[in-house]
Amino acid sequence: MNQERLYKIIVRPRLSEKNARVSELGNQYVFEVLNDATKTEIKSAIELSFNVEVKSVSTSLVRAKRKMFRGRAGSTKAWKKAFVRLKDGFEIDFMAAE
Repeated sequence: MNQERLYKIIVRPRLSEKNARVSELGNQYVFEVLNDATKTEIKSAIELSFNVEVKSVSTSLVRAKRKMFRGRAGSTKAWKKAFVRLKDGFEIDFMAAE
């Protein structure tokens, strides 16, 4: 796989209370990824970016939602969510990565 593509696959980590609870209980992290990324590409990108070993990857598509803004109809963007489970003994610390 092209290394430039692997660095572009991960858009950003999704940090919320629910995702923090999931990461504490199951050693699982949530990322926003490119819509056309495959599970094997996501696994390689996480391992390359954070120097960890990935156990499994699950993905889901988050559909766009209709919104009203100042009386005009619009919508949010659709995006792809990746749930990445790490092998035992590995951890990602987002605060130290900055």
